Amino acid sequence: MSYIIGVDCGTSGTKTVLFDELGTVIASHTIEYPMYQPKNGYAEQEPGDWANAMIETIKAVMAKSGVKKEDVKGIGISGQMHGLVMLDKDNNTLRKSIIWCDQRTANEVAEMNQKLGEKKLIEITANPALTGWTAAKILWVKNNEPDIYEKCRHILLPKDFLRFVLTGEYATEVSDASGMQLLDVPNRCWSKEVCDTLGIDMSMLGRVYESCEVTGGLTKCMADTLGLCEGTPVVGGAGDNAAAAVGTGVVEDGKAFTTIGTSGVVFAHTSNISIDPKGRVHTCCAAVPNSWHIMGVTQGAGLSLKWFRDNFCNAEKETAKLMGVDEYYLMDKEAESVPVGANRLLYLPYLMGERTPHLDPDARGVFFGLSAIHTKKDMLRAVMEGVAYSLRDCFEICREMGIDISDMMACGGGGTSPLWRQMLADLYKCPVKTVASKEGPALGVAILASVGAGIYSSVPEACKAIVKTDKTQLPNEENMPKYDEYYKLYTEIYPALKEKFKALASLN
Repeated sequence: MSYIIGVDCGTSGTKTVLFDELGTVIASHTIEYPMYQPKNGYAEQEPGDWANAMIETIKAVMAKSGVKKEDVKGIGISGQMHGLVMLDKDNNTLRKSIIWCDQRTANEVAEMNQKLGEKKLIEITANPALTGWTAAKILWVKNNEPDIYEKCRHILLPKDFLRFVLTGEYATEVSDASGMQLLDVPNRCWSKEVCDTLGIDMSMLGRVYESCEVTGGLTKCMADTLGLCEGTPVVGGAGDNAAAAVGTGVVEDGKAFTTIGTSGVVFAHTSNISIDPKGRVHTCCAAVPNSWHIMGVTQGAGLSLKWFRDNFCNAEKETAKLMGVDEYYLMDKEAESVPVGANRLLYLPYLMGERTPHLDPDARGVFFGLSAIHTKKDMLRAVMEGVAYSLRDCFEICREMGIDISDMMACGGGGTSPLWRQMLADLYKCPVKTVASKEGPALGVAILASVGAGIYSSVPEACKAIVKTDKTQLPNEENMPKYDEYYKLYTEIYPALKEKFKALASLN
């Protein structure tokens, strides 16, 4: 039996999982680390913390498993996207990494739009200039810490820094590089035009690979440290969402997944590149060669339900403790007792502004239609339906862009709710399934590594062998037309309130 290691470098910690060639988990270990916020809106992490966590978790899974080092055929790495790691000529990190959720770069976004133009940026990088993405962070260091920028010789993403630690290679792959805003996304290579216009030296960027290609092998020193064989192949890997797509089998046309975590994501695979000229959704290279993905993001998905739980569901919390069940299970049961449409109550889940489709930081949450007949159960159902409507917004943009979705997977904490999955199936008008494995990104990059190691000939072939579905929610014919009516009304509320949101934001 052959074995593969999947490393997932997240924001709260790094998780390493050892799988066999059929995707069975043999051993798993996680190590957490801090995030630093030196100022409001800043978010940084220490790259050394990621490296130490990776090394110790790999050592731990090898020790737990008893697997022979010769049987480990490859390593894949997934990572939080958009983080900036800067190395000097001696490969020392020059500063803490500015990570994905940092928001300090508003001036640099304006600079990118001024120098390149919004239309040109979307044409080349497939996305509008964004504060959280890497190019704006590079410009921020250039503008605000010129002495550090002067010493910089190599720019890497978080998972690509871990690759360097393992192999000594300066490399990246197309899915994660898409989130830097320096990649020509249609042509899957660095954009000379973008780099030259922004004054970023292309020689500082790593070589770009496809996600399942071998980018290097373990150095002798690192192999000895980890208890693995020198030269063990390390593949390109993927950014976290692209890795999750592979881990859920979303690697062919017609397939997509919906994540309901704190935020919500609709992620669709396509073999034909499609770019939204309005920049409402992200287009990035997929972890499957010659493919792309479209990703819509809503800000307040699971966050809306957590907010409602924390403020209005103390009774459910107490009852759940006594019953020995999760409070969300009880909340699900309460919402299930309310009919479709929550007795004519609608909820806009814009607690944190909104990205897809409105790109409006001033948008705010709304209960629409509240009357004296409504109870907490109605409001609870309205919150869940409002999140589902916001995800249908993302789904509709994919459809508008010519992406046909007939197979939807559900992930994240919200994806475990049968009621939420049923709402999605009714609104999307297609089956919504869950996967048997809960390892997501770690499994995804292990699958990529199994292809790079030659265990499987392609990513779709590997997914067919490894990814198994668990539960399936079929659309309810009776509910679909009812939801269509409510969804239509839902889409009319934001435009009616857009200017009022701005007025509210301007009040003291």
